[in-house]
Amino acid sequence: MHYKDGEIIVREGELDGRMFIIQSGKVRLTQKLDGRDVSLSELKAGDLFGEMAMVRRGVWPATAAAVGNVEVLSMDKKKFLRQVHADPSLAYPILRRMSQKIGELSAELTQLKARG
Repeated sequence: MHYKDGEIIVREGELDGRMFIIQSGKVRLTQKLDGRDVSLSELKAGDLFGEMAMVRRGVWPATAAAVGNVEVLSMDKKKFLRQVHADPSLAYPILRRMSQKIGELSAELTQLKARG
């Protein structure tokens, strides 16, 4: 799927069980806080997002928007499970990324608790 600069790929609060893999371009993740958009991160080609939404089928915690022209592949849980069944090694990068995110969140939580 192709998105133009500023186009929303998925919006915070939407119920969407897809995972996205960025093929080209950049994607900015933002979250509303006290009525303003807070930038969480900027992802690049090769990065993925939405893996947790795909697994737990919940609402999106953030908005993903294209920065420049962006090409992404999207995969729902059913397609992902078919792909993993055909090649189990495909699950490893997803698990590695989820583990990395958990580690980053844990470090941030530790810093916040130390401050206050």
